[in-house]
Amino acid sequence: MTFPYEEFDLSDVRTYPLASRKSKVSVAHFATPHQKGDGVAAFVDRLPNILGGADFRAIVRAIIKARACGGGIIWGFGAHVVKTGVSPVLIDLARRGFVSAFATNGAGIIHDLEIALGGSTSEDVDETLGAGRFGMAEETGCLLNRAINEGVKQGLGIGQSVGKFLAEAKPPFGHLSVAATAAHLGVPLTVHVALGTDIIHMHPEASGEALGAGSLRDFRYFVSNVSRLDRGVYLNCGSAVLLPEVFLKAVALARNRGVLLTDLTTVNLDFARLYRPQTNVVIRPVAGTGGHGYNLVGQHEILIPLLAAAIVEAAHD
Repeated sequence: MTFPYEEFDLSDVRTYPLASRKSKVSVAHFATPHQKGDGVAAFVDRLPNILGGADFRAIVRAIIKARACGGGIIWGFGAHVVKTGVSPVLIDLARRGFVSAFATNGAGIIHDLEIALGGSTSEDVDETLGAGRFGMAEETGCLLNRAINEGVKQGLGIGQSVGKFLAEAKPPFGHLSVAATAAHLGVPLTVHVALGTDIIHMHPEASGEALGAGSLRDFRYFVSNVSRLDRGVYLNCGSAVLLPEVFLKAVALARNRGVLLTDLTTVNLDFARLYRPQTNVVIRPVAGTGGHGYNLVGQHEILIPLLAAAIVEAAHD
């Protein structure tokens, strides 16, 4: 049958008083305008207590609580975080005791080493690829592979190997290197690689044996770190695939050994919401555990320094 053109009768639609309805937003949640001369703490306090504003404050509280109770704080970061100049902020947080461990991918350690050696990084791929020069910086390929090969031979992971190399070499910009600082402070740094994804794998010094053994060792260190995150915080900053996958496996192994990871806070911080960080960091690890997962969407070079400033201001030391 076909339906006729017939307007729906609204004459007896039922309504109710607005005041009787439960609403999710009220003026009590609204922002308060910033006043000239007020600091970062006041700025954060005046954010709307809604969605991202509420989440931002909850993350700051979780990090402060984790340090106070010994729950642990792991910062996972992708290469883009280093390339956008955020390393000094992460280093400062480590010196203040807000980092229990670092984790990054192969590209992250490449950019970190280049910064330490020469104070610059991030080549122009469009310019160098056609000429066959992409990824062929001699010092990057030679020194980084040598550090990994020698360190892994001594029983170290990739993060330890590179940190040890930079700490001993004392390069001119070593104070801006996460790896060198981690070595100085004794903060674990693990590096998680996929073979063939990084420019140093294109160099003759690259050893699949060393890269594989070192990254597997780092994975097991990382699992050990994650297993200590009862009442702790894990932040995934700018890794779309690799670190979220590694983190999920680490959580699975910890729980396989009976570590519940209760009251865990997970945070994905990136300029877009993507499937793996959302599922493997924000949702799955905290489901049914009393923990909480959060997304902070924004540019690394703005959001991470803002989060760090809020943490520093909220700390009681």
